[in-house]
Amino acid sequence: MAEHTTAAHGPGAGRLDDPAVEDRLARIDDLLGRVEDAPGPTARAAVEAVGALTEVYGEGLARVLDLADETLAARLAEDQLLGHLMVLHDIHPDPVERRAERAVDGLRTVVRERGGDIELTGIDDGVAQVRLDVKGCGSTTAGLEDAVRETLLAAAPELSGVERVRDPAADAAFVPLDTLTLRPAEPQGSP
Repeated sequence: MAEHTTAAHGPGAGRLDDPAVEDRLARIDDLLGRVEDAPGPTARAAVEAVGALTEVYGEGLARVLDLADETLAARLAEDQLLGHLMVLHDIHPDPVERRAERAVDGLRTVVRERGGDIELTGIDDGVAQVRLDVKGCGSTTAGLEDAVRETLLAAAPELSGVERVRDPAADAAFVPLDTLTLRPAEPQGSP
């Protein structure tokens, strides 16, 4: 496994960069999966110990947020790792709607560059409702839908899904090809 760290000198010496954090998180998921699958009281105790440790770290992060002013809390929440940890411990200063809207705002430029538009129309039962109007072939649209889904779920992991909402006005303007075919003419003067 490659080791990714920040600069070797200074206050960040030995710290993990984002790819290294992602590597560690994947490794933790794998290890916890193995422990949970292992039989016996030792495996159960290990899982319980990890849960208790997670609660204590969450409490520590909550206390940091209690001491932080609004500006610092916002800066901490913008950090990808800290933002995810805040969501995990249900202490993120921004509600899910604001984080989802911010994610959609960040995608808007990219979608508009492709001749489309995007709007968060709401969140219903934990599912983000997104209007995504794009021009292009199905594979381009599917790729963009996947990017929108991944971005929203990264910004607000407590969402259970992302659903594309169709714009009825755009759908009404669509004329199916089979309605444009020529029909045989009826003979003139027939009763």
